[in-house]
Amino acid sequence: MVTTASVLPDVSGLDKSFDYLVPDELQGRVRVGSIVRVRLAGRRVGGWVTRVGPPIGDVPVERMYPLDAWSGHGPDADVIDLARWAARRWGTDRLRPILVSAGPERRVRAIGAPVRRRSGSAPRRSAAGGPLERLLADGGGVIRTSPTDDLLSILAAAAEAGPLIVVQSSAPSRLVLASRLRRLGLSVAVLPSDWAMAAAGVDVVIGGRAAVWAPCPGLGSIVVLDEHDEALQEERSPTWHARDVAIERSRRLGVPCVLVSPCPSVTALAWSGTRWMRPTPADERAGWPVVDVVDRSDEEPWKRSLVTTPLVAVLRDRTRRVVCVHNTPGRGRLLACRSCRSLIACEQCAVSVRQLDDARLECRRCGTVRPPVCQRCGSSSLATVRPGVSRLREELEAAAGRPVALVTGTTPLDDPALADPDTQVFVGTEAVLHRVSEADVVVFLDIDAELLAPRYRASEQALALLVRAARLVGPRSEGGRILVQTFLPDHEVIQAAASADPGRLAKVDAARRRVLHLPPFGALARISGEGASDLVTGAGLPSAPDGDAFLVRAATWDELGARLVDAQRLGASRVRIEVDPPR
Repeated sequence: MVTTASVLPDVSGLDKSFDYLVPDELQGRVRVGSIVRVRLAGRRVGGWVTRVGPPIGDVPVERMYPLDAWSGHGPDADVIDLARWAARRWGTDRLRPILVSAGPERRVRAIGAPVRRRSGSAPRRSAAGGPLERLLADGGGVIRTSPTDDLLSILAAAAEAGPLIVVQSSAPSRLVLASRLRRLGLSVAVLPSDWAMAAAGVDVVIGGRAAVWAPCPGLGSIVVLDEHDEALQEERSPTWHARDVAIERSRRLGVPCVLVSPCPSVTALAWSGTRWMRPTPADERAGWPVVDVVDRSDEEPWKRSLVTTPLVAVLRDRTRRVVCVHNTPGRGRLLACRSCRSLIACEQCAVSVRQLDDARLECRRCGTVRPPVCQRCGSSSLATVRPGVSRLREELEAAAGRPVALVTGTTPLDDPALADPDTQVFVGTEAVLHRVSEADVVVFLDIDAELLAPRYRASEQALALLVRAARLVGPRSEGGRILVQTFLPDHEVIQAAASADPGRLAKVDAARRRVLHLPPFGALARISGEGASDLVTGAGLPSAPDGDAFLVRAATWDELGARLVDAQRLGASRVRIEVDPPR
């Protein structure tokens, strides 16, 4: 009997499978997910086998090329099928980017024997035990923790249900957790380097967002740590989210899925329903630092300085290591003329400009650069209404009377200032929360820029920054402190952090999204790039312009994905599709 294989070539931009003959010498070795070498357009390329079986389609067997070689093991058949679901769920039929994430980083030609240390791998489904055991028995759910809680006990309990996949966005945290799990007597594979070990069978597979696709024979449960973290969403199209893939994979296999976070997202809570647990209010509060709120709502609009009196007091306390956060790079993002008090805008496209480090003004939309003069009266005396971190570093250094280091996303991890013991004050974008290893106080100079950002996830993202800061300074019992400067002291994010109760935000945010039909109570996608307008028209869904892109809505993710995939098939277009856009 003739056997053929459909192969998806590992060629960028080519999202189509081709049929090949399976030679006799490869019979039994080629399966769905295998990585093979094939002839395509006069050259040899690699690819993934997506189907094995009798000939299908209109291509005669005589015209088919045989597979050139079997290269190694790849994702299992169930992962291939899950990838097909994910591609369509996130608005495309591009399977290749997902398979790149799901496969090994190096060729795997042999998979050894299982190295599990647990006796047996059958899931335990007893309803007895504590709240965590009952949550696992009910199919999983959401666990709310405090920012500084130790999560090892959650992972140990989940491992009792059989082989476990752990998704953790932070690479240093993954290595620490892997070491601690091994000390509990568990065998652990850390992705991506231990892909072959994971495929053989271990107690715990741990990795970044791509770990949600990992091989794990006899999978017993999936745990996603910090499910609120933006790093769990793929930046390339399709923009799949590890949380949602974990939920679907666990549903298909009938195993528990547990989402863990100090500030669970509205999407996670909507999925869990009543299947969630949290620490006692006293324990949760103890795990948060003290959050001091500086109310600036009584200040005069033209006299607003980000260097407030409480901030100066913190900066001048030389016993404290201080990290200041302000998500505005450069010298200034919003400027006004001191003479006529008009806001400075681009003369080409009428949007606000930013001031570069060399004092010139640059338009953020069209890129026009011009000298620092008012377009209305010609004055060169400009006031910075919204200063950037470069300008703030100078102001903070003058207020503190000691050196201040500037940290942004472009600052290298081995920058000398980060390791200099004499540098005790830092200012930067949110990257500073990841570059600096420890602090006594974290100051958010203008949290309102995050609270009022034109993004449907703005409140969740602002609270996530406060959680990151809380981990940096530690709990209140160790002196951890966060200083938040705001004109909105009653905002639900500020109140949630100050009271150590993220549930205050979740309730308000869920109600707001439900009214506006925003995810998870509706589906949303951002379409950009050449051909975006034609794709939006072809999809036939409600849309609205968003700068040089479009926002497209649908009642459900299934409807949104189907419409977008069908519209792409009507004609070729170079577009970027972001379903559930993070920004």
